[in-house]
Amino acid sequence: MTQTAPDPAAPLVFDTAELGRSSGTTMHVALEVPAPAGLGLAGYAVPESSPLDVDVHLTAVSEGVLADGEVGAVAEGECARCLAPVQDALRVQVQELYAYEGSVTDATTEADEILRLSGDLLDLEPAVRDALVLAMPVTPLCRPDCPGLCADCGVPWDELPDDHVHETVDPRWAGLDKLRLADTDGESK
Repeated sequence: MTQTAPDPAAPLVFDTAELGRSSGTTMHVALEVPAPAGLGLAGYAVPESSPLDVDVHLTAVSEGVLADGEVGAVAEGECARCLAPVQDALRVQVQELYAYEGSVTDATTEADEILRLSGDLLDLEPAVRDALVLAMPVTPLCRPDCPGLCADCGVPWDELPDDHVHETVDPRWAGLDKLRLADTDGESK
């Protein structure tokens, strides 16, 4: 897999030129940027262009630049049981090494095993995407004890009375049910 050069104008691409290649040099980045598209799962995601709070330290190390910090976002979707809207504030740790071009890691790792700098540009989006998506629940719920929907009428159980039931007759007994109804009405139906 060939890594494409990041767009220097992209909100999660940072220029690390001021770090040089001096191990231990640190740059602090704290800003709010718009979320990229497709940041989430089907039915539960961080809406595109909604704010991402980025607070990371970029530190030059012998093999590249270490990005270490936190990212916050609000994910939206629907409850997997009752389909009510769900909104959760997510705060995740991001820690990723971006290797220098031509460093020893080129010889010791596969192209897709580690993120790499493109010149002095560091694209934080893949690390942010991985951290946020892994923090998202597979089945988002409006609350842990959500009872879901009535299987017969599709109305949320929270909106139904406690004695809510649906009279269902097993089709194998339908003929006998007609006899029962005839007995109570005094005539056959």
